[in-house]
Amino acid sequence: MHNVNCYCCSGKLFEDCCNLLLCGIIGASTAEELMRSRYSAFATQHADYLMRTTHFSTRKNHNSDDIMEWSVSNKWLQLEVLNASETRVEFKAHYQDTAGEKYVHHEFSTFKKEDGNWFYVDGLFL
Repeated sequence: MHNVNCYCCSGKLFEDCCNLLLCGIIGASTAEELMRSRYSAFATQHADYLMRTTHFSTRKNHNSDDIMEWSVSNKWLQLEVLNASETRVEFKAHYQDTAGEKYVHHEFSTFKKEDGNWFYVDGLFL
């Protein structure tokens, strides 16, 4: 995956951006950075990272097999961060299903920092 632009649309190379988080080399420094890395995790089928970065209070509502299925069955086209505060991020994730239909997942996500680590808590679909 050398010289591939990062899936999170940061303008950086994947290996210098979200891959560092997905591999556990660094942790997210902001809620937005975690959200961007989670989008990249969907694009690269890292269901374990998605589960690991989901807050323990809501992790029971997610299933790694379902996450992997959604991750693999869609082509992730673009991420737009519309608004970001310290603990909330509004974004649009553009993707295409196996039938070629294009969709936009518009979400207002809440994040929480505990013991120096950021976690996804939940999201409101818009």
